[in-house]
Amino acid sequence: MAMTATQSNGEVVLDINTTPLIDVMLVLLTLLIITLPMQTHAVKLDMPVPGPATPTPVVMLEVDFDGTAVWNGWRIDKKTLDAKLAEAARSNPQPEIHMMANRLARYDAVVKVMAEAERLGLTRIGLVDTQPF
Repeated sequence: MAMTATQSNGEVVLDINTTPLIDVMLVLLTLLIITLPMQTHAVKLDMPVPGPATPTPVVMLEVDFDGTAVWNGWRIDKKTLDAKLAEAARSNPQPEIHMMANRLARYDAVVKVMAEAERLGLTRIGLVDTQPF
């Protein structure tokens, strides 16, 4: 729709309509304010120090369906498990404990083994679902 505005003396008003310009500028300013903090946000990472890679020992710890522990393929009782976990916690570097639970094992049996490992000071415990090759 075209519209002609005139003054009282009959001359045409030659002013620009600034409302759309202001709307566009407000949208751009809003986008700038929203995206600027995301661009300047930094994530702190502790990167490893370059050097020769030392292989980390791996211990496969399984919890069988009846709640007994299997340490690297050998069935052990609770007393022996505690001794082996304590020895692993004292070793330098600590081994990675790859924990695997039988699908029929009770939840509380698995959690008790994990809690015991954490209580003795092991920090590198991971859950795996298949036997490594």
